[in-house]
Amino acid sequence: MKELLVVSGKGGTGKTSIVGSFAVLAKDKVLADCDVDAADLHLLLKPHIRQTNEFYGSKKPVIDYRKCNGCGICAESCRFEAIDKINASSDRKVKIDHITCEGCGVCFWACPKDAITLKDHLSGYWFISDTSFGPLVHARLTPGEENSGKLVTQVRREAQLIAKGQGLSYIITDGPPGIGCPVIASISGIDLALIITEPTVAGIHDFKRLLELIRHFKVKTLVCINKYDLDEKKSKEMEHYCRSEGIDLVGKIPFDEEVVKALAKGMPPVAPTGHIFEHSRHNEGKASKAIRELWTKVLTYLE
Repeated sequence: MKELLVVSGKGGTGKTSIVGSFAVLAKDKVLADCDVDAADLHLLLKPHIRQTNEFYGSKKPVIDYRKCNGCGICAESCRFEAIDKINASSDRKVKIDHITCEGCGVCFWACPKDAITLKDHLSGYWFISDTSFGPLVHARLTPGEENSGKLVTQVRREAQLIAKGQGLSYIITDGPPGIGCPVIASISGIDLALIITEPTVAGIHDFKRLLELIRHFKVKTLVCINKYDLDEKKSKEMEHYCRSEGIDLVGKIPFDEEVVKALAKGMPPVAPTGHIFEHSRHNEGKASKAIRELWTKVLTYLE
């Protein structure tokens, strides 16, 4: 079993569109969407959710108002200003703002009446779904919640269990953008990383930062420049950088308006065999052809 992670240094480079196309082209695989803060692979794959699971990413304080005397020590101790003292004579003497609360637990330790306990907090959900292209593991983190890296690890673990249980050869993962905690959780232990970048100032800068992070984990890395013809000068700059760093540039996808039309229809740029859009303009367009060639090259690194 080999695990391919498709990542980008920034959002909007076309990473999910390419993963959606890989889902069409690849055989014998399980799909995973580790962009848990803003998951959107399901928009292209139209999954049927088979299993829904709750995700408890942290603990949050809960006040027992029968014990609380309204002293306000908890509010004074909270450095995030997540606790407000309301009225010592009312039934609810203090109030906790769970959006502002970081779950640090200082209020639990500071309370002289033991009126505060820390309880598991529902932070989101993760799903096991069926698609026309194979099983998909994905998740949804509630906006503002923490521990997205922990949820990424859960998604990856379930994808690995499915792959092993069904004897599948590949895990294709749509990774989160950037270089933060969820990206680190996505990278550790994978077999191959494919960076999708674009010829812009931000694209080049974030690509270099991401490459540095992946190298820390000693993972084989490939690069694909999406919409390379929007600025061929910067594309040449990226090609030169890849050569100087010994990184394999395995794809250059041209800008193609047909991709936009495909996404507007809620489907990946590459249409599956037998699909109503199999012989459509976007499926036979220049970007679609480049994505097919990209998958063929990536597959040689996985075998």
